[in-house]
Amino acid sequence: MSTQHKKVDPSAVEGDFFRVKDILSAQERQTLERIRSFLAEKVEPRATELWARAESPLDLVDAIRDLGITGIPGDAPGTTARSPLLSGLISMEMSRVDPSFATFFGVHNGLGMGSIRECGSAEQRERWLPQMVQWRKIGAFGLTEPLVGSGTAGGLLTTARRDGDHWVLNGEKKWIGNATFADLVVIWARDAADGQVKGFVVEKGTAGFTADKLEGKISLRGVQNAHIILDGVRVPEDNRLQRADSFRDTARVLKVTRGGVAWQAIGCSIGAYEAARAYAVEREQFGKPIASFQLIQDLLSRMLGNITASQAMAVRMAQLHAEDTLSDAQAAMAKMFCTTRMRETVAWAREVFGGNGILLEYKAARFFADAEALYSYEGTRDMNSLIVGRAATGISAFV
Repeated sequence: MSTQHKKVDPSAVEGDFFRVKDILSAQERQTLERIRSFLAEKVEPRATELWARAESPLDLVDAIRDLGITGIPGDAPGTTARSPLLSGLISMEMSRVDPSFATFFGVHNGLGMGSIRECGSAEQRERWLPQMVQWRKIGAFGLTEPLVGSGTAGGLLTTARRDGDHWVLNGEKKWIGNATFADLVVIWARDAADGQVKGFVVEKGTAGFTADKLEGKISLRGVQNAHIILDGVRVPEDNRLQRADSFRDTARVLKVTRGGVAWQAIGCSIGAYEAARAYAVEREQFGKPIASFQLIQDLLSRMLGNITASQAMAVRMAQLHAEDTLSDAQAAMAKMFCTTRMRETVAWAREVFGGNGILLEYKAARFFADAEALYSYEGTRDMNSLIVGRAATGISAFV
């Protein structure tokens, strides 16, 4: 078997085998390259260290603000427009370097700001979004509960009771990213009067609100997930999201962010693939690089196939989003498919490393572990499959 080197395809080296980035305009490509440089200079050098210490990169908020990629036009003066495709590729690039960083950014920019943008009144958007664009106020999104994960649409246990000009919140939330340090936490609770899910913005320092960091995670360790206790938390009516009257309103936020997780999954896959490919061409066994072995090349080819198929679906999802025709089921399929393919891809990447694949210094271990959280949050694979199945049959299988 010949190990003679042929010309290397740079698109294959970067995991963008079908050159998806070429679809962007020249200006959009410049924006993406600027973000890639930021990630390479500021995020990647410390990603493994912060992951090991389970710390979020709060010292980078000023630098993130200066990137000019937080929010959308209308959120604050000077905010620039980005196509759904560019936004998706930005998320992909972040996750390619560090899925924890991508989640830290996405919780604030997607879930936190998205809830206020989609469900808040004009006054509420004006009150909070400009500060969030500037990262002067960091947001979080509190939906999942200790006893209610996938069944949030029908079984939230956290309650909201109207008391004059205030609402009283009682209950618990779990797995709430950024909540240990967030200034604004959107809490979704069931109205005791009408049984409908409503949204409330709880500000930092509100009495009865505690957020304790979840310890012992093996995935996305750079994200501060919290277990929240709401004990008679009084929230003024002015902080109730005025356009959130049922879980359908919550779902409007989740449709967009669920698609974002699909892009994150692609980025995680690319990060693992790039690490495996670089290792394969450098690591020698029996006097030649392991990249010359057929079984290693097969694994790399499978990884590229998964990445490319996922990118194709995500690109079409971005086009539908741009046309404002993206359905819940389409976003659910993208999240379901891309995270499933990601799980395969990071496992194959770890396999390329052999025993070294479980060491943090070789990066693959971090992507391998982080994939488990991406696979589960924003709706598990199984729950998203039921959303797709309902669209395909017209019959709901949810119980």
